[in-house]
Amino acid sequence: MSVLLSIHDVTPAWRSHVDELWALCRARHATPALLVVPQWHGEWPLESHPDYVAWVRARAADGAELFLHGERHDEVGSPRGLRDQWHALGRTDREGEFLTLDHDAARVRIARGLARFHALGLHAIGFVPPAWLCRDGTRTACQSLDLPLLEDAGTVHLLAEGRALASPVLRWSGRTTLRARGSAVQAAWRWRTQRNAPCFRIALHPMDLEHPVTRQSVIDELDRWLAHRPAAPYASLLTPTRAGAPAQRVPTGS
Repeated sequence: MSVLLSIHDVTPAWRSHVDELWALCRARHATPALLVVPQWHGEWPLESHPDYVAWVRARAADGAELFLHGERHDEVGSPRGLRDQWHALGRTDREGEFLTLDHDAARVRIARGLARFHALGLHAIGFVPPAWLCRDGTRTACQSLDLPLLEDAGTVHLLAEGRALASPVLRWSGRTTLRARGSAVQAAWRWRTQRNAPCFRIALHPMDLEHPVTRQSVIDELDRWLAHRPAAPYASLLTPTRAGAPAQRVPTGS
């Protein structure tokens, strides 16, 4: 058994925290996947930060798999309906960019993101919607763009193979002290009840380091999970032919 380890919200806006999370993982001989946002909150375009793009490329050369993680990550310009409000309840503070998008709108944003990756010399193995919130149209959009992997809150979808793997995920929230303490309790509970799950994910976010409770919980959980089972690449879930294939078709239009 192994664990899938990732760092979300990889953007120059969170550079120092992403650096620290990377160092925490590497100190434990683990190489996390990096979930890259091309233009965080409509700002921080990767193209304007070539030194940061060079850092991401260097981490990929070190073995980090790259995922496209939305286009801007937030929900600006995408008003929620009642169903969307219910779906996102308690899960995100207006950071579910793909929560309200149908196939066509999702495909346009993913295609633009992949084109920007390609122009910057980055290679995406899959797509993870911000906050793991999306409609079925995001899945079909990823399939139409030949992306082999998609994650949601409970599942890793192997799109080209038509398979889905149930996979609980450990994450933290430090927006308030109450949420931070609840996250630490949840983390300890997941260790007790899910440490032998066939496919388990640990998702690190830069904001996890902002609160001392979540910061310490992240360190504690990395210590015990990675001592118990090694970190594995996402590509290990794919058949050998898919794992060695190009990760996506570069879009030529929307």
